[in-house]
Amino acid sequence: PIYLLYFLGMWEPLCRKVLFPFILENIGVVHEKKVKKHKQELFRNLPDFRGPSGELRLLEIGTGHGMNFQFYPPGCKVTCTDINPHFQKSLSKNMKKNQHLHYERFLVAAGEDLRQVPSGSVDAVVCTLVLCSVHSISSTLREVLRVLRPGGAFYFLEHVAAEHSSWKYFWQQVYYPTWKLVFAGCCLTRELWKNLEEAKFSELKIQHISVAMPWMPIEPHIVGYGVK
Repeated sequence: PIYLLYFLGMWEPLCRKVLFPFILENIGVVHEKKVKKHKQELFRNLPDFRGPSGELRLLEIGTGHGMNFQFYPPGCKVTCTDINPHFQKSLSKNMKKNQHLHYERFLVAAGEDLRQVPSGSVDAVVCTLVLCSVHSISSTLREVLRVLRPGGAFYFLEHVAAEHSSWKYFWQQVYYPTWKLVFAGCCLTRELWKNLEEAKFSELKIQHISVAMPWMPIEPHIVGYGVK
């Protein structure tokens, strides 16, 4: 039925408006429990990247439901972006739960096109479980580097391809054709660490971790940050 709706042109609007936000919100709860400690460790040094004024201006790409808000330091000024405007209702709920932050604005924008954000205007960019579904990884990373001020940092946590010789990689390939339809273009087999290594970060810290998700082909992850 998914493929039939897709070929009739009915699947994408249905998935984007109703199904994907619902699935992501429910699976996101399970995933958040698995990666909470990793995120606490990842975002621990966010205050170190405050600008000369003492403020921390943060841009999040693909904010979704706002799962990362709880990890940001008090007083942080947050600009939220997402290509899908249908997240705003649940996003507002998480904003109310996290009153320690200052929310600047919500932009409907793809990671590859952040033209609404001035160059060198933010101290930190955050991107979690987003690079798997952008149309162009290299364009997204170029935009990240453009909007960051010199000395600013890009934080990431992403699922990636498994070892090519493993059964995990085999099942990622089996799942992928249907997975990308249900999860709005998400690719299971991207080797994102290679793209990050090719980007022009002056300092890059990447850690490969395993996040066990029952019956889900997204166990291999990378986590870390790069400095402009």
